[in-house]
Amino acid sequence: MSIYVNKDTKVITQGITGKTGQFHTEKCIEYANGKHCFVAGVNPKKAGEKIFDVPIYATVKEAAQQTGATVSVIYVPPAGAAAAIWEAVEADLDFVICITEGIPVKDMLEVRSKMRAKEAAGGKKTLLLGPNCPGIITPEEIKIGIMPGHIHKKGRVGVVSRSGTLTYEAVAQLTELGIGQSSAVGIGGDPINGLKHIDVMKAFNDDPDTDAVIMIGEIGGPDEADAARWCKQHMKKPVVGFIAGVTAPAGKRMGHAGALISGGADTANAKLAILEECGFKVTRNPSEMGKLLKSLL
Repeated sequence: MSIYVNKDTKVITQGITGKTGQFHTEKCIEYANGKHCFVAGVNPKKAGEKIFDVPIYATVKEAAQQTGATVSVIYVPPAGAAAAIWEAVEADLDFVICITEGIPVKDMLEVRSKMRAKEAAGGKKTLLLGPNCPGIITPEEIKIGIMPGHIHKKGRVGVVSRSGTLTYEAVAQLTELGIGQSSAVGIGGDPINGLKHIDVMKAFNDDPDTDAVIMIGEIGGPDEADAARWCKQHMKKPVVGFIAGVTAPAGKRMGHAGALISGGADTANAKLAILEECGFKVTRNPSEMGKLLKSLL
């Protein structure tokens, strides 16, 4: 059991013929069950062709109808990425993963409001992961995104993070300690994104095959605090928390577009305090995440 995706998930790659899309799709096909999972690509100009033996279709809708795919991953450049998200939502996919970094905030606001309007009108709810995220992996089953597959090991610890590299860091520490992961989810560092920490924590809480979770956040925005308060009330599993950016100055954007301290509760220290208050085991040292989690098992 895993959250969101597993070895039977069928995936469409939007932007499969671009340099980034090609490189990462090939790596995903090579990982675990990827050969059976990656069933279609989309490029209107190259419909009817194949790449890595994967057929290319003109539209997401057609690709989904022909292959039964329910998930798409997007490597479309920033200018067209929001339109690509909307195309996947309009095709009624279950889950869309957008890797693209640098999508204009205005474009994301438009897509988000269209997604909400569609849902409000009784349309299908499509879950969005990202943008500006590394994707999702269920170790030894399926990898959708840009994370290095070899550091993951199948197991029972969930990882969710706003930072791609810190996801890999937590996973590598766990694997080194002999602790496997149920799923690792990178939610991305943009201010307007899909799934939040709280959504993924709910999924891990409901997953019978996840025993504990590492939740990694960063400065800026209320998401980690929201998730922590939900966990205090409902989470039945131990959680290790880490917030990046303890030394970040207020008003200066740090790396991610969403990592900007605007109010008092946005700082790493304020968030760490809330996490602790809500029963998380927190660390200020990213190299301790794996050891701390091991002590809770």
